[in-house]
Amino acid sequence: MPPPKKLDLIPIELRQRLAMALQERGFGDIVAVTEDLNFWLADAGLEIRVGKSSVGEYSKLLKDQRDAFAMAETLLSDMDIEAESNMHKVLMQMIATAAFQMMQAVSEKGESLDPKSLANLSRMLKDLMQSAGLREKLREDEARRIAQQEREKMADTLEQKATQLGLTRATVQDIRADVLGVTA
Repeated sequence: MPPPKKLDLIPIELRQRLAMALQERGFGDIVAVTEDLNFWLADAGLEIRVGKSSVGEYSKLLKDQRDAFAMAETLLSDMDIEAESNMHKVLMQMIATAAFQMMQAVSEKGESLDPKSLANLSRMLKDLMQSAGLREKLREDEARRIAQQEREKMADTLEQKATQLGLTRATVQDIRADVLGVTA
């Protein structure tokens, strides 16, 4: 199993502080941010030193993540629930493909995923599938609600016409119940 990355070994508070520093500097100025991070580590009494390449990779990861969230927010903000559900399905396929490619690349190198990474990947896929199921249920519920509204409009129109034609109240109520799919 490969050794953990140095950034994974530093306290979460310092990683959050690093993320804020990178964001404030537009995900650039890697050398200065790395110097700041190493100062914070020394100040905290930790003997870990992190290189600028690790901070650069972390910066790119954070920037890509921010850009992906911004793009998703833009795409989803104007979509109805059905389009959003379809987008979610595509995203699910992309993530599953990326996960498969990652596992394939790891196995080609003769390595294996550590149990924690595998558990995180499994949890992410499970959460994504659960979310997809919830979105699908919302879409179906919305379709049922719209269909019910249309049936009620049709029943109201039929009730008016039947009353105008002189049908009895009982007959009109029976027609309305039939249209709405309820027993009178």
